[in-house]
Amino acid sequence: MITPLPIFHMNAMAYSAMAMVAVGGCLTVLDRFHPRSWWQNVRDSRATCLHYLGVMPSILMSLPEAPEDKRHSVRFGFGAGIDAKLHIPFEERFGIPLVEAWAMTETGAGSVIAANQEPRKRGMNCLGKPGSEMDVCIMGDDGVPIAGTEPGELLVRRKGDDPRVGFFSHYFKDDAATSEAWDDGWFHTGDIVRRDEDGDFFFVDRKKNVIRRSGENIAAVDVESVLMQHPDIEAVAVCPVPDAIRGDEVFASIVWRGEQTKDAAEAIVRWGLERMAYYKVPGYIAFCSSLKLTGTQKIQRAAQKQMALELLEKSEVFDTIHLKRRQLVS
Repeated sequence: MITPLPIFHMNAMAYSAMAMVAVGGCLTVLDRFHPRSWWQNVRDSRATCLHYLGVMPSILMSLPEAPEDKRHSVRFGFGAGIDAKLHIPFEERFGIPLVEAWAMTETGAGSVIAANQEPRKRGMNCLGKPGSEMDVCIMGDDGVPIAGTEPGELLVRRKGDDPRVGFFSHYFKDDAATSEAWDDGWFHTGDIVRRDEDGDFFFVDRKKNVIRRSGENIAAVDVESVLMQHPDIEAVAVCPVPDAIRGDEVFASIVWRGEQTKDAAEAIVRWGLERMAYYKVPGYIAFCSSLKLTGTQKIQRAAQKQMALELLEKSEVFDTIHLKRRQLVS
């Protein structure tokens, strides 16, 4: 296996490393993800499986196609968060299935959902079906379990006498947070999911990342996935900011390859209006040199939101709300 994740991360430490110990395999650990040398590293390591995060396939797909795209020994990739629109094109271009999965640092091996059985429902953010060792519940905002296909918060626990088997023991020096997470004997994940008629689960967004604009629920990752398809957008983070009329407004921090002007911001919004509902496109755009990321290259959501509020207060953003109009269909 090859991984670009640091060993202090739950996956590389407790999954990738231990999986290779269990099967007598080898773990190749890179210092970080290097897009242009990634496939050469994969070939040199002779890896048969790799771990990915959602941003990695997007970056790799933005690179020019090459004759050696399928020259590797990889049989599958394992990870989460691939842009739904890139799932099938990525597999066809590089010749490997990407197995999407759900888990958390807190759940450890106690609760994992993985789309490792066909049909994988590619390109739909499908997580597959929970294993027989898990109890799962999708909870509505009203505290009532959802039996149908509507989205709600994912609650999980281990079947049997001890629902915490395989999970984390506690939050360090924070008994109150531990008790809150395990309210009513269920671990509250903070992730919004839905379940279809076949029993497959689909990721929607983190509960805290849902933007509530004029009664519409907008998943930040959905907006980010669309914007990342723009050829001149290198990276993007979306978050809510307060709006006196609409409740929330969509704010996008963008690492932009071109000139950082008002015209560029408005061009991005017009481009977005052709690809998603008008209310989802950014009402505010701030150009930045980089995003605030964790050690595992995930967006620091709280830090990005705080930065958005500060930039908004200083008027160091481009206001594009006037462009957000329902598109007429001729």
